[in-house]
Amino acid sequence: MDASQNESCGETKSAMHTWRYRHHFTYKADQGKNIIVQCNLCLPRVNLLSTSKTSTSNLKKHLDRTHLGCEARPDAKRGRRREEYNGEDSRQGQLKRLKAEIISKCMNQAKIDQLIFNYIVEDCQSFHVLEQPGFQKLIAGLTEGLRSMDRITLFAKVDLSFSKMRVELMAKLATVQYVCTTADVWSANNGSFFGMTCHWIDGDSLERKSAALGFARLQGRLTHDSLAGKIHDMHSAYNVESKVQTTVTDNASPFVNVFKEFAVDSTDSDDDIGMFDNVSAVLEAEPEQDMLLFLPTVQRCASHTLEQIVTEDFWQAVSQGPTCQLYYSAMSKVYSIWSKCHHLQVGMEAAEEIKKMPLFVPSVVRWNVEYSALQKVVSLTERELTELSARLDVTRLQPEEMDFLKEYVTVFHPLAFALELFQAEQKCYLGLVIPTVLSLKNKLNEHKDAAKYFGDVILAMVTAINVRFRELFSSSEAKFATATTPQFRLWWLAASEREEMCSQLATMASLVEPADVAETNPCRNVSTIESEDDFFSYGSAKNSSHNQERGVTEEIRSYVEGTGKSLECLQDFPRVKQLFLKYNTTLPSTAPVQRLFSQKGNLVTLQRNFLTDDYFERIQLLRYNSNLCPLLNE
Repeated sequence: MDASQNESCGETKSAMHTWRYRHHFTYKADQGKNIIVQCNLCLPRVNLLSTSKTSTSNLKKHLDRTHLGCEARPDAKRGRRREEYNGEDSRQGQLKRLKAEIISKCMNQAKIDQLIFNYIVEDCQSFHVLEQPGFQKLIAGLTEGLRSMDRITLFAKVDLSFSKMRVELMAKLATVQYVCTTADVWSANNGSFFGMTCHWIDGDSLERKSAALGFARLQGRLTHDSLAGKIHDMHSAYNVESKVQTTVTDNASPFVNVFKEFAVDSTDSDDDIGMFDNVSAVLEAEPEQDMLLFLPTVQRCASHTLEQIVTEDFWQAVSQGPTCQLYYSAMSKVYSIWSKCHHLQVGMEAAEEIKKMPLFVPSVVRWNVEYSALQKVVSLTERELTELSARLDVTRLQPEEMDFLKEYVTVFHPLAFALELFQAEQKCYLGLVIPTVLSLKNKLNEHKDAAKYFGDVILAMVTAINVRFRELFSSSEAKFATATTPQFRLWWLAASEREEMCSQLATMASLVEPADVAETNPCRNVSTIESEDDFFSYGSAKNSSHNQERGVTEEIRSYVEGTGKSLECLQDFPRVKQLFLKYNTTLPSTAPVQRLFSQKGNLVTLQRNFLTDDYFERIQLLRYNSNLCPLLNE
């Protein structure tokens, strides 16, 4: 009997049971872990073979050596499925080869060069990566023989793409009526860098657009003259001198000196630097200062001013108050936890295991980062805090200290929220500042009476807000910007002042050219901003009137009495929309230019890549502007 008939005779199932060549062998007997079979192709000669129950390799070798050719054929019935699989594998192989051929035809050298160029610019990679053997082998392996471009080709592509970007950006700016710029200076690698970004609002979609104008190395001694020259040069390079409404800077001394030095009327003192200074840049100067005639009005960064209140005024109030010792004690223990989590991997793992969230050491520059880290600490339960302190070997926070920190987090949450609002680029306008500051004061005052530890500190901070933002509330530009923002309109004004503001808006709206006034559209659905409604306080709303052909006064009155909060509502009030574009183009914060500096690795790239200052600047501008002006694609 052959092997196919052995099941009925009690043969133990083995690897031969499903083997497609089993019909060439006849089962004889078991022999431990092996079985004895007779080769049918060797008959009439008796040829007994031994093979493992789990393998047919011996038998396959016998067939290959002795019966190679047409004698040893697979069983037609048992081999059909295997042949179908083999055919399927063959078809898949053909498809893979066809796909590889298509890829090789589409992936030409120009395409590879473009992908490498995008990789270098977008991720700020070293130019020397092109010359590394591993990278070259990677490209050759992925592209089946194509090579990586050399540095000469890369420099040429940078030049070509930068020229194309400049042309496209200047064409976009030529169609814009109002722009705002932000400027800042950053020191790194034993050098100083001057950065400038430009911002405007699209007249149709009312979306904010942003671009970087410069990222230049400052040579020599840093003075207000050199900064003023850089501001003027970058505005001139893109033909926006007459369109710049304001240049937003921080409150650092270099920029304070720039606009103090060349302002016609500047009476500010160092102790009461306002948020927004209405400074004229027209100079009755000597001939060598003619280049500074086009400096725009300066406005100070709102988020920087709030941070000054926290780092200076808050610190002074706490250090002189009765809770000074409690503050030092609690914060020193919190910093011990942060330090252990930051420097020891065991500490971070313990924190994540206990609370299922990472704790981190906050930056000393950004108070809102420290505040977020402190929120995580106070969210720990008493048991979790005790376990964490024991595992990190730090002094445990006492109940009174935890109560102190919890009140700190609760009281100053509005301050952290205000900082986040000011640092948001897309939805942040000059008109947001006054309502935010007013709401911040109201929120702080609400906690004053119930505060156990921070009553005097709250009073000191509210006083500091009034002093540091004094110029803001006297700025006509800031008032018009707020009044033309649908989210706020005139609710932030006292009832006795609203009528006067309506008259001023009507006067400003009457100056709008008729050609600038678009045809009114039907009323649109209004969307609310729920997260910000929790922060801002609104007055009573009135029903809006139907839109129709109307005069300036009627349009202003209809807008003021409206309830819509979406910017889309401005499409129904064309004159108000023009005023919104004029006054709200300005950003209240230098956050965009700070992001230009803080992009990962950009300030170390110059040293790492051995780039000249010009090419370093070009790479950074291409990178920042890639969303507005896509990288060159040949």
